[in-house]
Amino acid sequence: MNQIKPHGGTLVNRVADVRLKDEIAEKASSYVKIELSDREISDVEMIAVGAFSPLTGFMCKEDYDSVLDNQRLANGLPWTIPITLAVTKEKAESLQAGSFAALVNDENEVIGVIDVAEKFSIDREKEALKVYGTDDKEHPGVAYLYEMNDVLIGGEITLIKRRKYEDYNEYRLDPAESRKLFADKGWKRIVGFQTRNPIHRAHEYIQKCALEVVDALLLQPLVGATKKGDVAADVRMTCYELVLENYFPKDRTALVLLPAAMRYAGPKEAIFHALIRKNYGCTHFIVGRDHAGVGSYYGSFDAHYIFDEYGREEIGITPLFFDYTFFCKKCGQMSSYKTCPHGADDHISLSGTKVRAMLEEGKTPPPEFSRPEVAKFLMESYKKKEDYKI
Repeated sequence: MNQIKPHGGTLVNRVADVRLKDEIAEKASSYVKIELSDREISDVEMIAVGAFSPLTGFMCKEDYDSVLDNQRLANGLPWTIPITLAVTKEKAESLQAGSFAALVNDENEVIGVIDVAEKFSIDREKEALKVYGTDDKEHPGVAYLYEMNDVLIGGEITLIKRRKYEDYNEYRLDPAESRKLFADKGWKRIVGFQTRNPIHRAHEYIQKCALEVVDALLLQPLVGATKKGDVAADVRMTCYELVLENYFPKDRTALVLLPAAMRYAGPKEAIFHALIRKNYGCTHFIVGRDHAGVGSYYGSFDAHYIFDEYGREEIGITPLFFDYTFFCKKCGQMSSYKTCPHGADDHISLSGTKVRAMLEEGKTPPPEFSRPEVAKFLMESYKKKEDYKI
């Protein structure tokens, strides 16, 4: 069965062959070490398994500049988020182009190596404005950017040690594995849905609308690094499982985790997320209101408009755009501003602040907002975690 091609045409694989891992690890013991942040570890793994295809490593300056200036890689392929590795000036002095460096985690374990191709300075102000549309350090993506080290190291990576998890391993599929799953099930048209929040009725509504025109839904929650205040991954996962178990056809849905870090780059991240889902084998991608947004930095539909800046063929995955959704009392069902003629007084749409207030008072969110199984679980979780936020 023909499948959608990965971005760039080839699914990258930078995971070392099992026969070479010991040899690479032994050589790496003598290399200069670069300790990675949690996001950088995530990026290494995403590059290695092909989720960031066509990238084979951290960006060199030509790609970095092109992404900032043109929203494309230097070869012209659409790309909107810099994937970079930052080190201190002191560390950079010990690294030379043409040499290898060991990539280590916070326990000093070598997880991979980088073939150093180039060193160059980060341009924080330019990157902030070009990627996030603001230089406000209250923005979590900008804040991270200004905490990064000063020198960027570009070069191809090889992964030799992946992180091990004790939970949800049945949902941890690489792009090659999700593509095989789709092929085995005979799915030709798969719509991807990105989420970092507990699933609620508005999410369910747009997912089911999309399911009407495709073969299957890939629910793919992001479980990499997120900002303080986002709901913990284990809480979100239970919500997803409850909804899929009770309200979706089991033969037309798949739950696969996305171990990428959240950037909160709004429209730029909408393109980035679409390309990642293309690499996982999706043919369609849901883009809702304020996709990947935070605060009031982006317009409600900026993440829709940015797709107009690219040709349909060069993006290669079909975006499905959805308006703001809610339960309408007069319609008696979930609706959106595209389909409902009634006023706001007839709409039930709860903000995170209102839901938190209800949970604090021991009140169950209404069924128009959340399925009862999910609402009950959120109440139980809220009582257990003082810093829990919706």
